[in-house]
Amino acid sequence: MTGKQFTSVWLREPRKATSPGLSREEIVRASIELLDAEGLAGLSMRKLGAKLGAGATSIYWYVAHKDELLELVYDEVWGEMRLPEPEDVGWRDAASTLAYSMRQVMLRHPWSADLLGRLPALGPNAMRVASGMRRMFRMAGFEGMDVDYAGSTLTAYVYGKTLPEIAWNTSMSAHEYDPDEMRNMVVTAARDYPDMLEGLDMSAYDDVSAIQAVAFDFGLVSVLDGLERRLPA
Repeated sequence: MTGKQFTSVWLREPRKATSPGLSREEIVRASIELLDAEGLAGLSMRKLGAKLGAGATSIYWYVAHKDELLELVYDEVWGEMRLPEPEDVGWRDAASTLAYSMRQVMLRHPWSADLLGRLPALGPNAMRVASGMRRMFRMAGFEGMDVDYAGSTLTAYVYGKTLPEIAWNTSMSAHEYDPDEMRNMVVTAARDYPDMLEGLDMSAYDDVSAIQAVAFDFGLVSVLDGLERRLPA
């Protein structure tokens, strides 16, 4: 018994543009604009064709279906991530730059969070980041499988901290909650836990993004400190 055959847009040679057809780059760029404006639910071949002023034939020349189109835009997102040469800046600074860059890219394209684990990251940009991250942790001194474990630890932290932030931003944008009402709600919910209220800065609800950025920084430094302690003496 054989399983379902795995397919990916990255596992075949890319088709060249046919004149006067659209280029793959134009299709990917327009798709990202639609996704940024309307999210995953707002992307369809019909809408994309209308935005491009072209029929679906031009799109299907490059991709077999919508998931393959998403693979292309997903890799474009990876292309926005910065990873400096660890030999130039040191492994910790390289890891910090990648982590902050990854967070900013996800916040800039919140729909990309829904593609994590759903689509394979096999494109050239994703491969560049993955290879650079392995080189970075090897340079730090990790060996064998620990190189991959260190990489998955870093990315898991970024994803785990950023996904709730995206959900919060989406909820706040959709409902436009009043900061005063939010503060009152927290005070009411925590009325039986004075120790929580004592250390809670209620003015943070006026600029939640600043608190989230500080929390991300605290956690990232802690993660890198922990990884550094695991390095061979």
